[in-house]
Amino acid sequence: MAVLNHRKVAVIGCGFVGAASAFAIMESGLFSEMVLIDVSKDKAEGEALDISHGLPFAKPMKIYAGDYKDISDAYVIVVTAGAGQKPGETRLDLVKKNVGIFKSIIPQIADVNKDAIMLIVANPVDILTYAAQKLSGYPENRVFGSGTTLDTARFKYLLGEHLGVDSRSVHAFIIGEHGDSEIAAWSSANVSGIPINDFCEMRGHFDHETSMKKIADNVKNSAYEIIEKKGATYYGIAMSVRRICEAIVRDEKTILPISSIQHDNHGISDVALSMPAIVGKDGVECTVPISLSDQEIADLKVSADTLRGVIDDVL
Repeated sequence: MAVLNHRKVAVIGCGFVGAASAFAIMESGLFSEMVLIDVSKDKAEGEALDISHGLPFAKPMKIYAGDYKDISDAYVIVVTAGAGQKPGETRLDLVKKNVGIFKSIIPQIADVNKDAIMLIVANPVDILTYAAQKLSGYPENRVFGSGTTLDTARFKYLLGEHLGVDSRSVHAFIIGEHGDSEIAAWSSANVSGIPINDFCEMRGHFDHETSMKKIADNVKNSAYEIIEKKGATYYGIAMSVRRICEAIVRDEKTILPISSIQHDNHGISDVALSMPAIVGKDGVECTVPISLSDQEIADLKVSADTLRGVIDDVL
């Protein structure tokens, strides 16, 4: 194994998501060195300069634009490069364009660094996570996607708003595809250990089915709404990237709904999708079983089949 600098991170792609992620990472104080890479060197240099000018208000850090040779000792490599999602376009519409981009990028990463943890953020994240693992040859535990980490945060936020409670006290997951076939895992949702329906009734909400559908739809459509209004989403995902990096660097063994290749999980194999998993210094330790209803399991299998069909078409 190469000697990695565990205080060094690389961000590949300096579009909206990459730049926002780099900024969030800078503010976290987790790393002492960050290299930015983009197809436009000027863009990477501009972002590195702009973010660096905030360092007097943060922690000391070296931030610079570089080339692939500069990531040879990076501990975490965040890949955000790819075409962005346009209004009216689904994440899966992006797949052929972005798999093509990954066929160029991922081998260049693997050529210079075979021992890092690779965090895939570009969309469609599940397909690209699967592609990145196959193209890189990295072990599966060290290639995973941001998955439904952001969707889950949206879910917790909306439930917190609905119930008038701190969203950090809400424990619930969005699972499956980061996209249109994602599933709200209501069966395991709770607020500080109190089953979600019981807590709803404590707060005066009794029309569970209507509220559940409305909240799940709002989570699923959040990205479309934001893209329609401002052209792109980037702050929420940037905070998700920061949170995942924290779990890795601090070896927190935090349970996060990241996208990884599944092996006989509810009968699902050989496809990357999101399930809660323990994340630490070596990447993904294992997935964590959560309570799911028969319908949620059936919906999860539909989500997996949707993703597998796309994978078969492009890889």
